Amino acid sequence: MTTVNTTNTTTQQDDKMVIEKEKAFQDFIQRRGLKTTRQRSTIVRTFFQLRGHISVEELLREVKKVNPKIGYATVYRTLHLLVESGLVEERRFGDGLARYEGRSEVEHHDHMICTECGYIFEFFNPELEALQEKLADQHQFKIFRHRLELYGVCKNSIDCQHRKERASRRHKS
Repeated sequence: MTTVNTTNTTTQQDDKMVIEKEKAFQDFIQRRGLKTTRQRSTIVRTFFQLRGHISVEELLREVKKVNPKIGYATVYRTLHLLVESGLVEERRFGDGLARYEGRSEVEHHDHMICTECGYIFEFFNPELEALQEKLADQHQFKIFRHRLELYGVCKNSIDCQHRKERASRRHKS
């Protein structure tokens, strides 16, 4: 189950965002009295260069391309520090895996998750957001935040099967 984009084509805006996130994480680490290490920096940079909902295993696979000496425990601990820092959110989509998603102040979105192939589709619908606000008003309720996750199956069974096969091959390597 993944929506990770591991292409090496990043824009200047992407590079700037990665640098800003790295700096915010370094500030957090210093406030906590921890050391900034090359391994942590590599993990943070790699995480923010990736797109999607990333598992520890997927991040580890990408990090090892940069530094093969980085281990699972270091990636796991760094991800949890990223969550504590507020830069990353841990998500669970019903497959038993924790997935991690970079947080953004401006990009609220919801998720549709295929229970067959694990594909995660992000979407934003202003009408749905307005309906939630209307329902809250009707019930005299103030919403601070919400998560919407819709579970189902892909309508295109051929694409679904291909994604399932690719995921299976990735997990074997």
